[in-house]
Amino acid sequence: MADVLTPNIETKSEISYTNPVFESYFADPFACHFGPFFYAVGTGGAITDDNRVFQLLRSENLVNWTSLGLALIKPEGFEDGCYWAPEITEIDGTYYMVYSVGQGDKNHQIRVAAAPSPEGPYRDQGQLTDPQIPFAIDPHIYLHTDGHSYLYYATDFLDGDRPGTSLVVDRMISATQLAGQPVVVARATSDWQRYQSSRPIYGKTLDWHTLEGPSVVRHEGKIYVFYSGGNWQNETYGVDFVSADHPLGPYTNTTLDRPRVLRTIPGKIEGPGHNSIVLGPDNQTLVAVYHAWNPDRSARLMRIDPIQWTPDGPIIDGPSLSQRSIFRHG
Repeated sequence: MADVLTPNIETKSEISYTNPVFESYFADPFACHFGPFFYAVGTGGAITDDNRVFQLLRSENLVNWTSLGLALIKPEGFEDGCYWAPEITEIDGTYYMVYSVGQGDKNHQIRVAAAPSPEGPYRDQGQLTDPQIPFAIDPHIYLHTDGHSYLYYATDFLDGDRPGTSLVVDRMISATQLAGQPVVVARATSDWQRYQSSRPIYGKTLDWHTLEGPSVVRHEGKIYVFYSGGNWQNETYGVDFVSADHPLGPYTNTTLDRPRVLRTIPGKIEGPGHNSIVLGPDNQTLVAVYHAWNPDRSARLMRIDPIQWTPDGPIIDGPSLSQRSIFRHG
């Protein structure tokens, strides 16, 4: 996301929330604001349709959400595809949804769709990533102060001490075309980022690491790329960050032996991650919107908590376990 803009929302009182803020399956939640409303779009859910995918929610306050149904018309040839991690951005008056689609966890590609309204329906405009890339997921568009938009995404590397899914960024020539010169943002450097030991993949057996779900915010002149690492299926999953002065880097990666921004609370909250960032309805508070498993691990549910800035960088003030009131209005 670019430097955070002020949503056009009139507010009058304090809002209380208790996580999760949406009770149905809603993984990889991306939140944004356009006009008087917040919107959220995510992976999976209870609503299914042969022709559409990606449930779209609307809210006036980030707390109370209403479903608008499924937002993306499936492109021809991908009717049976596996769709992941959509995000929405506005460019020159048109609303674009970037997402990945593949067969199971294989052959994922990043595509882009467009709509005249944030509420869709979104119609596919083609593939963004190079067809030679066998796996590309979790797209995120960031508009920098230089006037250029940049696409961050996750892709696979087989070389180095810690092969696995890593983060790259590429400059966007237009809303539907990349420059085709991706730059590495972050690769795994720590054991907590291991997805699976001795994983059979690409015809090899590798200790596989995963960094995914990039989300970008600019704070005091520096770019922070939040990402999720580890295995989304268990307690290893959490959020960390890298930083740079420009989207194309170079990036500083100082992760510790655990995720610094957001992590599992044993016995209470498991696998929090894949966050997006949006300015809250008080026009001041940066809010992380993320998912975590419900108690019986049958669904990943959407949660919100504020971001705080410390001398060591950003943290998400959570996962919260009880009612909070953080949004003051008026």
